[in-house]
Amino acid sequence: MNAPTRTSSSPVLLWLVLVLGAGVNAAGSLTGLPDPIRITAGAIATIALVALIVHYVRRRR
Repeated sequence: MNAPTRTSSSPVLLWLVLVLGAGVNAAGSLTGLPDPIRITAGAIATIALVALIVHYVRRRR
């Protein structure tokens, strides 16, 4: 008997956070957003990227 598979929305949310954080960071340099906002958006995007990598490495095991 096959075990039921669990679907998780965490990778989808992490991708969304990554794209939004990177978008704010990129658009901020073009529109002149203050540096603290751009740095925060970049840090959030970086954390989402690391979380995605950890998720996929753990899933492979």
